[in-house]
Amino acid sequence: MFKIKSLYKMAERAQKTIVFPEAGFSPRTIEAIKIIGKKKIAKPVLIGDESALVIADKKVQKYQIINPKTFAKTDELAKALYQKRKEKGLTLEQAKQLVLDPYYFATMLVEQGYADGMVGGAETASANLIRPALQLIKSAKKNKPVSSTFLVYGDNKFLDKKAVLLSDPALIINPTAEELETIAGQTLETYKTLGLAQLAQPKIAFLSYSTKGSGKGESVEKVRQAAQHFKKGCKVACDGEMQLDSALVKQVAAKKCPESEVAGDANILVFPDLDSANIAYKAIQYFGGLNAIGPIMQGLKKPVNDLSRGCTVQDIVALTAITAVQAIKEEK
Repeated sequence: MFKIKSLYKMAERAQKTIVFPEAGFSPRTIEAIKIIGKKKIAKPVLIGDESALVIADKKVQKYQIINPKTFAKTDELAKALYQKRKEKGLTLEQAKQLVLDPYYFATMLVEQGYADGMVGGAETASANLIRPALQLIKSAKKNKPVSSTFLVYGDNKFLDKKAVLLSDPALIINPTAEELETIAGQTLETYKTLGLAQLAQPKIAFLSYSTKGSGKGESVEKVRQAAQHFKKGCKVACDGEMQLDSALVKQVAAKKCPESEVAGDANILVFPDLDSANIAYKAIQYFGGLNAIGPIMQGLKKPVNDLSRGCTVQDIVALTAITAVQAIKEEK
């Protein structure tokens, strides 16, 4: 049985510093930060004007607040930003302006080691948060894409109180077979990092509208190739191509793919494209009444995580705990 409190406890032991670029203009983020501080999930760093933040809520004065315009290290961060992007045509003057953007500023705090991770996206489109991370922190492995996943959990007859990771709902629009393999591998690492492997052995399902040849098409063939190739070098249970019901419902799997080692018990779901993954997680969340935390970024050198603009205060708290746990892994 998965409980989000297990991640809170892991984060509490680590006491990582997490920066919040939207603290200056996001009431939800402020409410979440107060919970994070009270539960000691992380050490929050708030980006914004200190006077304005304290006037709005005196309780935030106990946390570190950084104003990019007055921070002693802003010029240093601008120069580091310039060095990273000068080959792309960025000038030093442009870097000095860009670093004042809260998302770029917070990303540079993480990149330069002033913070262990970053959580944002409650008040902006994903691209505005993800772009600085891809440009400045970059992929942990050369020539490997960065992907994302959602942690889905809750109590219904299909999940039975277990946790499932759903990938990739936010980044790679139409992944190739090779990219699907990368997504699966990165999600497997996330599964282990979050301690989920201690609750249930990972079982990966490469999803499609076809189960074991019941349908045909370019997408089906892509998923089948990815699953077959990944399976050759993988030591955990995995299978594909398969439909969602074959992956999650044992009664259905018994009819459609009875010999599959995943057969109705998958806990890592790899979708064929961003369309299907993004629609599925929202359907699961709103129609199914389950919790969906993310997008959790995978494959970056340091943890930067996005939020849906429909997120709740508790979603922000949960994603902060996940970010702190990811930072433990990166430190090792």
